[in-house]
Amino acid sequence: MALIDVVSWDDSSSGLRESGPVFAFKYPQTNLSTMTQLIVRESQEAVLFSKGQLLGKFGAGKHTLNTENLPLLRSLYGLPFGGKNPFFSEVWFVNKVVPLNIDWKTTSMMYQDPDYRAMVPIRAVGRYGLKVQDAERFLIKLVGAAGRLTANELTAHFEGAMNARTKSVLLSYMQAQHIGIKSISAYLDPLSQSLKASMLAFWEDYGFNLEGFYVTSIEVDSEDAQGKLILDAIARQSAQVIGGYSWQQSKAFEVAENAVSLVAGGQGGVLGALMLTGMMGGGGGGAMGSLLQPSPTGVPASGVSDQTGTGATMPPRIVFCSNCSKKYPSSSKFCTHCGNAYHPCPQCGSDNDQDARRCVSCGTSLISAAHCPTCGLLLPAGSTTCPRCVRAVGGNASCSKCGSRLAAGDAFCPECGKKVD
Repeated sequence: MALIDVVSWDDSSSGLRESGPVFAFKYPQTNLSTMTQLIVRESQEAVLFSKGQLLGKFGAGKHTLNTENLPLLRSLYGLPFGGKNPFFSEVWFVNKVVPLNIDWKTTSMMYQDPDYRAMVPIRAVGRYGLKVQDAERFLIKLVGAAGRLTANELTAHFEGAMNARTKSVLLSYMQAQHIGIKSISAYLDPLSQSLKASMLAFWEDYGFNLEGFYVTSIEVDSEDAQGKLILDAIARQSAQVIGGYSWQQSKAFEVAENAVSLVAGGQGGVLGALMLTGMMGGGGGGAMGSLLQPSPTGVPASGVSDQTGTGATMPPRIVFCSNCSKKYPSSSKFCTHCGNAYHPCPQCGSDNDQDARRCVSCGTSLISAAHCPTCGLLLPAGSTTCPRCVRAVGGNASCSKCGSRLAAGDAFCPECGKKVD
């Protein structure tokens, strides 16, 4: 077997880059001699093992592998001083360059989101960088009988340990700070610092120095079935806010669209036609008409707790407070959680800020809305009668005795003198 004269490794031409940066590479030949030249490039370190023992370590430069550089050769092989004497040794080249582009990710984890008040499946991804600090410890603990070790192989090897540590730190930090998914991007830097601090000792034990550890994103897990439902719900909510329509109206649109499709496609027959007539026809008395049109008294037919012109009380609905976002019944004049006054939309009943220009749910303009001078109810624009107390509130009201027109605020009829009811 021919002896090797020169041993070197060019990591830029090794053909191993598809698996990420190479941390360690074992030279394929082991038949060396005391005249073999070992060439170690910058940012590399060479480590020699023979018969299970560390033979020697070499930094950057050109070295002759003789008994002066490797005193252990005499005891291992009984080699004389001088001359060309063969021996066998594994030569490992360790890359000391810091790779900062090693990807990591967690598996799905459940998090009690404070914004949505529900368990949300999330995943975190990021990057980290390692530098070999102790080449001997690194090779003994990690490489073993393998011929190389790349960044991707290193991440796969420690996937379980990294997954457990990152999940524990991430969830603990997010729960302690009450961070929701919608605002998590603002906390990626402190999260990264916490994770790096927790991983330093772990990598030092394997001969590495952790140069950087970064969280690039934490998002709802779209591959999880529950995560898909949550993302769909968020998308629909955003569309409703931008489009200015409520959830009830969107469902009515879907039902009507299905009925139209049945009739247009000839699949619904009489049933489809009846469905469409019941929702859209009949003078607006159908399901669609009741959701999209205001009731004759100006009170929406969606269940707002107010009185109609006949004095009948409509069933209350649940509204979200414009101040604290918590739920309470529309029969209350104030939020039962924070005490904020209830400012209902005259169209859909949703609570709005006192200075709101449009309803947050249905988009109804609130600029020209007036309040009843008697009971204070927020009235639709152009109302002449308050639907709660049945009092005249506009300039188009008439005297109940002579029928003369009354102006807003008139206490007595200007024609017959009768007191306004």
